[in-house]
Amino acid sequence: MKKKCAFHVLGCKVNQNEVEALKNIFRKEGYVVVPFHEKADVYVIHTCTVTHISDRKSRQFIRKAIKNNPEAVVAVTGCYAQVSPHEIAKIPGVDIIIGTKDRHRIVQLVEEVKEKNEILNLVDESKFYKEFEELPLANPDRARAFLKVQEGCDRYCTYCIIPYARGPVRSRDPESTITEVKKLVSQGYLEVVLTGIHTALYGKDFADEDVDLSWLIERLAKIDGLKRLRVSSIDPDDFTPRLLKVMTENPVVCPHFHIPLQSGDDRILKKMGRRYTTADYESLVEEIKKRKPGAAITTDIMVGFPGEDEEKFTNSYKFVEKMPFSDLHVFKYSKRQGTPAAKMKDQVEPAVKNERSEKLIKLAEGKFSHYAANFLGCWKEVLVERKLENGYWEGHTDNYLPVQFSAHGDADLGCQLVNVCLKKVEGKKIIGKI
Repeated sequence: MKKKCAFHVLGCKVNQNEVEALKNIFRKEGYVVVPFHEKADVYVIHTCTVTHISDRKSRQFIRKAIKNNPEAVVAVTGCYAQVSPHEIAKIPGVDIIIGTKDRHRIVQLVEEVKEKNEILNLVDESKFYKEFEELPLANPDRARAFLKVQEGCDRYCTYCIIPYARGPVRSRDPESTITEVKKLVSQGYLEVVLTGIHTALYGKDFADEDVDLSWLIERLAKIDGLKRLRVSSIDPDDFTPRLLKVMTENPVVCPHFHIPLQSGDDRILKKMGRRYTTADYESLVEEIKKRKPGAAITTDIMVGFPGEDEEKFTNSYKFVEKMPFSDLHVFKYSKRQGTPAAKMKDQVEPAVKNERSEKLIKLAEGKFSHYAANFLGCWKEVLVERKLENGYWEGHTDNYLPVQFSAHGDADLGCQLVNVCLKKVEGKKIIGKI
């Protein structure tokens, strides 16, 4: 009988993409991937540490794996494993702690731990990581492919633990990246999403200063058959004139810009260690809208950073309110030991964070409805991703509007670009008709 492995992933899209790659590594070695709740020979928990809740959930799923099968090999990978390996090692039943490198060796390590019958802790100081770790590409569908092109961060915002977990900036080899995208297109993928821990820093570690994210986008956009190229996230201070030009003028690049704001109060931005002001941010968005009027602007906004009193929160809320965002990702500040913000005075009470978060989430709903309403009655190409249980098809437009629509007949529309007339907004989606 084939050996079974099961996975649970927490956190960001980069983590989700990495765990799909780990599944492929096991499949190539003859394993069958089963749901996490089933009995397996190996359990892999790919962890997150962006908040204390992420840490707690990571520990919960480690214990669930051990309970599912006490005889199984339990491997813990990811950011929480990288920054807190000794905490994880205290959990009886954990066999392997990898962190954010050496993951390509995971099956080899599983076999090794069976022989040695002792915990393998391979976590090193992430600051010594020098090379980009290429994991085998793995995408669960044929509509949209996520390609990780960058690892690490050197910005050290005062609230963020990720530079300590992911290490310094490393970029995927440009020729390897171009070859991989050509391969994806030949396999039928119509959209490729470039991802990374700080994607805009792509190429910073190269000797050739001309090779950066702009350079990469320019070359990928020329690949025959690639219909859409999307970039996951770019900080406002990373938009060079060249990057702004290529992202607004090249028709292959999706008119969707995810630009983290974090706070709409300049004093809080300075305490966070962010390298821009609200005036800088507003000017950038105005320039994008001038060049690409229908573009979607989405953002990340934090509530409850130390020192965020009612006045500063009100400033932040009002700034977000006036900006032409199409959606917001709202999250609450979480104290991370080892970061400067954890030692700051004036920590905000959890109840206050919850109240502010709810206000911004409600604002986000209104922002989405207002933006989506601009496209009602219009025909838009939708990249169809899946068929829902109610019979509707679901996908996204190039400006990342989620669309659901019905279709006559039994034709399989999955992973195709379909023209859809957008009819009405329902919550955080649009109902359309072909």
